[in-house]
Amino acid sequence: MKHDSAADPVTDTYPTGPRLALLTDTEARQTIEHLQLLEQLDPGGRGRAAGQLAADLARRLPAP
Repeated sequence: MKHDSAADPVTDTYPTGPRLALLTDTEARQTIEHLQLLEQLDPGGRGRAAGQLAADLARRLPAP
């Protein structure tokens, strides 16, 4: 069966109910703590990327 996606537009509706966050605030803060720990434990210098990721994530969280 041949399918032509250009001829069949996608039509659907989004759910109207609230969506769950990918991470809760608590989970995000724990992730930041783990990334900071990883930054400190990596002797090869690659931990800096974990620290940068932790900082980026922390900036996106609401103030406690």
